[in-house]
Amino acid sequence: MTGGNGDNPPKTAPAARLSQVAGHVAPKRRRSSKKDKLPADYSDILGQLDALRTIANTPDTKTKGYIRQKQAGKLWVRERVLQLLDAGSFHEVGSVSGTVQWKKLEGTREEPVSYIPSNNVQGFGMLRGRKVVFTADDFSIRAGHADGALMEKTLYMERLAIALRLPIVKLVDGSSGGGSVTTIMKEGFSYIPPMPSFKMVTEQLNLGIPNLGAVLGPAIGLGAARVVACHFSVMAADVGALFNAGPKVVAGATFEEGLSFRDLGGPGMHCTNGTIDNLAANELECFEQLRDVLSYLPNSGRSLPPVLPSEDPADRLCEELRTIIPRRKARMYDPRKIITTVVDSGSWFEIGALWGTTAIVGLARISGRSVGIISPNCEVNAGALDAAGSQKITRHLKFCDVFNIPILQFVDVPGYAIGTIAERTATMRHGVALATTYFSTTTPVFSVVTRRVYGVAGGIMLDCREPRMRVAWPSGEWGSLPLDGGIEVGHAAELKAIKDKEEREARYKELEEEYTRLMNPVRTANAFGVEEIIDPAATRQIVAEWLKHVYEELLPTRLLDRANGKIHPIFY
Repeated sequence: MTGGNGDNPPKTAPAARLSQVAGHVAPKRRRSSKKDKLPADYSDILGQLDALRTIANTPDTKTKGYIRQKQAGKLWVRERVLQLLDAGSFHEVGSVSGTVQWKKLEGTREEPVSYIPSNNVQGFGMLRGRKVVFTADDFSIRAGHADGALMEKTLYMERLAIALRLPIVKLVDGSSGGGSVTTIMKEGFSYIPPMPSFKMVTEQLNLGIPNLGAVLGPAIGLGAARVVACHFSVMAADVGALFNAGPKVVAGATFEEGLSFRDLGGPGMHCTNGTIDNLAANELECFEQLRDVLSYLPNSGRSLPPVLPSEDPADRLCEELRTIIPRRKARMYDPRKIITTVVDSGSWFEIGALWGTTAIVGLARISGRSVGIISPNCEVNAGALDAAGSQKITRHLKFCDVFNIPILQFVDVPGYAIGTIAERTATMRHGVALATTYFSTTTPVFSVVTRRVYGVAGGIMLDCREPRMRVAWPSGEWGSLPLDGGIEVGHAAELKAIKDKEEREARYKELEEEYTRLMNPVRTANAFGVEEIIDPAATRQIVAEWLKHVYEELLPTRLLDRANGKIHPIFY
């Protein structure tokens, strides 16, 4: 240690070293010219951001794209976002992404002189108080083609949905990632089409993270695939269309000329073949359906479905159900009336009403608890399940399984559809796929036998869980084959041996009366072939009690099983 005078006290070695190092790393001050002097509050950068956001939020009403959008009767993309989301809840991600031309000013300064926003608006928002992430295509810019958007932006939102366990909503209007041939000219080379998002989409679907889509214009190529690869999809009847390739490409490939978007893939095509789940009158009704369906779903398969307040008493008697099934077996009835009578008033949300019409599926609530509904439709094909009806129920079983939603079935099924059309459409193949889905899914099922249970179709619907949870109404009838046709098969030799027509008809009637007497459902209950026959009026009470137990005892255990990897629900 060295000494020092009173004005300069001696420094210790560490202090001296620190002073030396500080002298080396301290920035050297230099005089700055006025033109290089930047505001301390970064107002220049904030001003640039404000300018770009103002352009993005203000439609250029003179561009061909915007004019075309309005002439087609469609909302502009940011109008859609504000209409969809709860007021004041829109928070954009990537708000200034796009193509910017910059002008150099004095020194290091610059300012944007032109800006084309990316043609996909994305971010966070609320749907009836539920936080969601969303993507919305802007068809007015490059018709939604990939060279007008930033792929990383969309991929980021897909990752966010998984990481944050938040529902994702997709408003599709354009190719939404599919390219244009002009991309080749711009880039100077062609490319093998990448599919980076579908791994994440598949993960979302199977994790039970709600993935909801709306077709609000032409959904083309990858855009079509994006909206079909959703848990639930809806199309606007006045502006929606969906196809693999547009009319010009189709004309060159198949010589089908003069097709409009609507001819090629409008609602009459895709809302009736199962490609799109539901039809809505317009864009605003699409948004309402998206809000409705989300209200039944959890944020992910790791959560219970939401329970909402209900003013409909759980013990409400449904006396009108005592007479809804006609005593005359050949007569039909309205199966939807049974559903709407049993569930909470106003809670029935049907899915896929225009396709697979031999089956009815949807969502509802009982005492505020979400429940999936399945019912054969006796008003179409007498309720016999065809290929499309089987596919529809298969999809709904998987839907409920990934979202932990218990299922209530109203069973009146004479079996699978028969005849040449049924065979040509591979009814048994799709029927077996339905059977494997019934037996591979694990969400709880409660069955109410309202009338007929016959054949393989009846067996799989009622025997898919162990132990079975089912009750029957007094109108129930069951067997391997319905009596119509079954007597002719079972007593073919006897009836054929009777040559006299009147005598043969009399014998047939005797057999029919005897079988009808033996098929009294009480006889089945005597043999414990059916667990319980109930008063139809008490159906709501019984199901409500079952559903309460499921939510309080069974579903929490199911969540643990999913977390521990004991069960792996799969939607796709």
